[in-house]
Amino acid sequence: MRIGLLTEGGYPYVSGDARLWCDRLVRGLGQHEFDIYALSRSERQEDEGWVPLPPQVSRVRTAPLWTAEDDGVGYGRRARRRFAECYGELAAVLCAGPSEEPSALEADRFGSALYGLAELARDEGGLVGALRSEAAVRALEHACRAPGASRTAREARVPDLLAVAAHLERALRPLSLDWYEDDGLGSVDLCHAASGGPAALPGLLARHFSDVPLLVTEYGVQLRTHYLSATEASPSVRSLLAAFHGRLAAEIYGRAALVTPGNTHARRWQERCGADRDKIRTVYPGMDAARFAEVGESSECVDPDTLVWVGRIEPTKDLISLLHAFAEIRKEEPKTRLRIIGAPAGPEGTAYLGHCKALAAQLFPDEADGLHAVGDNPVSFGEIGGPEVPALADAYASGAVTVLSSVVEGFPISLVEAMFCGRATVSTDVGAVVEAIGGTGLVVPPRNPRALAEACVTLLRDPERRERLGAAARARALELFTVEQNITAFHGIYLEIVSRHPVHRVVLDTTGEPLPFAVPAEAHMPGRWTDSGARVVARGGPGWAAGPPVRANTPLPATEGAR
Repeated sequence: MRIGLLTEGGYPYVSGDARLWCDRLVRGLGQHEFDIYALSRSERQEDEGWVPLPPQVSRVRTAPLWTAEDDGVGYGRRARRRFAECYGELAAVLCAGPSEEPSALEADRFGSALYGLAELARDEGGLVGALRSEAAVRALEHACRAPGASRTAREARVPDLLAVAAHLERALRPLSLDWYEDDGLGSVDLCHAASGGPAALPGLLARHFSDVPLLVTEYGVQLRTHYLSATEASPSVRSLLAAFHGRLAAEIYGRAALVTPGNTHARRWQERCGADRDKIRTVYPGMDAARFAEVGESSECVDPDTLVWVGRIEPTKDLISLLHAFAEIRKEEPKTRLRIIGAPAGPEGTAYLGHCKALAAQLFPDEADGLHAVGDNPVSFGEIGGPEVPALADAYASGAVTVLSSVVEGFPISLVEAMFCGRATVSTDVGAVVEAIGGTGLVVPPRNPRALAEACVTLLRDPERRERLGAAARARALELFTVEQNITAFHGIYLEIVSRHPVHRVVLDTTGEPLPFAVPAEAHMPGRWTDSGARVVARGGPGWAAGPPVRANTPLPATEGAR
């Protein structure tokens, strides 16, 4: 079958999010064909190029989400009236504010407005100019001042309205793309969105225009990400944008054939936002266990008195609590050392790393054995790729216990890597931590240095228990979190969706016999299935000839992305 893989800021770009799991999925399902529809996040990301693509990728179409030139489309009076009605209805739904249980009527109003704008963009050739027009701001202002609008919407001022209108224009840019014709997403058997939000919006339109089923995978819930990032705007802007993203998430979950969260934590968010429990299938991320095999199969430990923390350095990782906990640990076990291994995430992470180093120097003055010896701080900071830690597996091998101290976490990748290495873990109870480790590690409340210290001391003093927990952790990781289980799960899900939602196009071979898929499995076998006479007839529209696939441009060489 032919899969339309929808990404936003991800695959096939070298620096894209979820690049690795998308690439492993495509390469692991060589029996299918993939068309990649990618939204880029920045000019720099586009300039860095693509990862090398496998032969089963037939076509790549890209569009920038970070910029959009004015389409120059001039609307006539009727088109302007359609835009005012659809955009005004969309704004009215947002100004009503979020509710505990959104009604079906409100969901229908949002969907009708969204698809009305998409149909207008398709009929007129674009929507960018209209979304940037004064008419859009006036419609938004009218909705905020209308009776029944929420209090925060009524308090919106002109700068707030301009900010919301600009955000909606960016979010709705996929509506103006030319991806939804019969030679685009209309020709695939299944749309697979690699995340919610903008990536899933083209899948919604493919379902609306061509009745193509939609699969949505979320390893990090987009709505949750918006809530955590939109903290500096005014209350009116936050309220209106939260309403938009909440309605969009509910529409995506409601229209999707299946939704596949990466863990129960994400699943709870999806159910809370309107996803039907019967349409949810949890599929854990697939990780490469081979690079951790040597460490995991060996019972040796470089330093049994060392604690290891691995990850991206940023405030949500709460290294401050870890350092205070380590001060308590040193009182009980003076020989213990702490290795913090990771790179800072952006300018905020760089500043946070400097603060952590200053605190470590304050809490643990350099200790020397004599008057003329050089002191050695028990806390060390390093990055993977240096002389002391050449590879990721070496980071986990350098200590006896791996620690996670986060206050916010989605799926704890570093914990699973430690599990592949057969290491016992101590972690805070956030996100999907408990689900990932099961009973193979110790869990403490977040922002509780004393509890974190006690758990670490317990494992440092009991090597036999460490070994048992590490062996159980490795067995659990190999069972649940490998690339193979991820690919197998999605292969079954693809077949399940297509069996329940067959394409409505009539795909005929040379003898007039209907074919079940746009690209049937038999196309890879010699015989009449491979004849060039197969043709596609779209019900309710003109026939079109299925020509040879458009090959992707030659990608730039890939480099291993930063963690």
